[in-house]
Amino acid sequence: MNIILMGPPGCGKGTQARRLQDKFGMIQLSTGDMLRAAVDAGTEMGLKARTVMDRGDLVPDDVVVGIVLDRIQDIDVQTRGFILDGFPRTVVQAQKLDEVLIEKQIGINYIIEMKVDEATLFERIEKRAAEMADGARVDDNTETLKKRIVVYREQTAPILPYYARAGRLDTIDGMASINDVTMQLEAVLGNPAT
Repeated sequence: MNIILMGPPGCGKGTQARRLQDKFGMIQLSTGDMLRAAVDAGTEMGLKARTVMDRGDLVPDDVVVGIVLDRIQDIDVQTRGFILDGFPRTVVQAQKLDEVLIEKQIGINYIIEMKVDEATLFERIEKRAAEMADGARVDDNTETLKKRIVVYREQTAPILPYYARAGRLDTIDGMASINDVTMQLEAVLGNPAT
């Protein structure tokens, strides 16, 4: 089973991806981890990424998609399936990913949006920061989250209509408790044998 989890920063995608990995056996894939691994392994895509990163530039969409494609063709991922958490990040990446998956005959079973209220995300991060040891800098945390949410709104959120128009998007209530969100995800995914 292959899944894409969508949602703004701080909505709990990583937590839920780990829970789904434990329950269903798929492999959680992080583009950051995959980029570092490809660079360390000296793969063709990794070498392209290193050149760009050494210049201080963002890694182009085709290189990121290439690294994701390399990883999802590994035998462990082919055998167990994958959860993409935080990728694709732009409509162009989503389109490129679709193209290469069709070419390689790799299907995505579910694309799930964890819908949340942005104001509540800020409350959560402020609460977390307040619970940290003395000296926690709440403003830094909320400012970072605000910047990440602006980027998400401008670059990633437009992917949702792209997938919805194709009838490929499921939406769950990401505002529920962690356990309730997990139950909603499991209800969408159904039997792991499917």
